[in-house]
Amino acid sequence: MCDDAAPWLIVGLGNPGAEYAGNRHNIGFMVVDLLADRIRGKFKAHKARAQVVEGRMGPPGPANRRVVLAKPMSFMNLSGGPVTALRDFYKVPVDRIVAVHDELDIDYATLRLKLGGGDNGHNGLKSMTKSMGADYHRVRCGIGRPPGRMQVADFVLKDFSSTERKELDWFVDRAADAVECLITEGLERAQSAYNA
Repeated sequence: MCDDAAPWLIVGLGNPGAEYAGNRHNIGFMVVDLLADRIRGKFKAHKARAQVVEGRMGPPGPANRRVVLAKPMSFMNLSGGPVTALRDFYKVPVDRIVAVHDELDIDYATLRLKLGGGDNGHNGLKSMTKSMGADYHRVRCGIGRPPGRMQVADFVLKDFSSTERKELDWFVDRAADAVECLITEGLERAQSAYNA
């Protein structure tokens, strides 16, 4: 059972550095950047090798939640170290951790939310699961499969196409809404509203 005083830790997965900022792999960063704007927070460096924003999210009253938004600065395949350090620092139960990440096996601009499960070959999730088990929430942001014979690694480290960019702001906005719904109204409500 959750400790009600504990914050939610919302982790956007991505790679640090300007050269990666627009990559498909960085949609998690894009979503937490928008959430930080919504709560009027500015990211600050944390000793856990992450950028963090602390604040509150949700309507006034009992559904208002303490949140820590985080962007690990360790590169995707080492995300578990910073996330585990933040979990320990803020004393967050694993079921109050939300990973926001790109997902190849879901069509572009489609969302799926779930608790626990496998990593589906995603190096950020693989690292998090290795560090703390799999029982955290995921907001899976569909990016689709690479076209033709393009390698997965090349595809995820490319920027969104011009066609995709037409929907990207809407998609990031919807993913941020889904995160807010998850932490204020619970997983089942968020799944019924946002899972395609």
